[in-house]
Amino acid sequence: MNNSHSKPARLQPRKAPSQPRSAQTVEAILTGAAHILERHGLEGYTTNAIAAKAGVSIGSLYQYFPTKDAVTVALIEREMAQVVDEAMQALKLADRQAALQQLIEVAVRHQLRRPALAALLDFEQHRLSAIMPPSGNRMTMRAALVEFLGRDAAAPELVAEDLMELISALTDAAGRRGNVEPALLVERIGGAVRGYLSVL
Repeated sequence: MNNSHSKPARLQPRKAPSQPRSAQTVEAILTGAAHILERHGLEGYTTNAIAAKAGVSIGSLYQYFPTKDAVTVALIEREMAQVVDEAMQALKLADRQAALQQLIEVAVRHQLRRPALAALLDFEQHRLSAIMPPSGNRMTMRAALVEFLGRDAAAPELVAEDLMELISALTDAAGRRGNVEPALLVERIGGAVRGYLSVL
């Protein structure tokens, strides 16, 4: 039996919250999921543990998320949304070098703000990447970078993808190593980004 269509469906929420109370329940579930991942790792990351931490029944959790992986995908998107909001503000700066600098600072700040959570979500995103639904946040970030690059790049779509992958790879690697000095990491990533852009 071919279940290629069922796997992505199991990563998507069952329903979107339409009322404030529903939105609060979903937010509590995601906050609980982040806490469990951060404190107990993947070994303790279960739907029962998430529901208990969120203060909801397991039935309530399953009303919104069909699987634990669906919770994880929603948590990844929530965390990414914060980065994208800040990154888009950075890209609006008139000084292009300052904009790139601030963009990198946003990525580093996010990675190091809660490094254990970020590292585990990076791992889970890689594990689920082949079956995850398209990320609206990623598409928004890519479009903002394409607009920022404008005529400065011969292939802005490709350059935008490369920059996203470059910054993500370096911040992820730093998060896995731990004990990272943020200012030095920003400087190293900035050097890599400027070096890449200089050869275009």
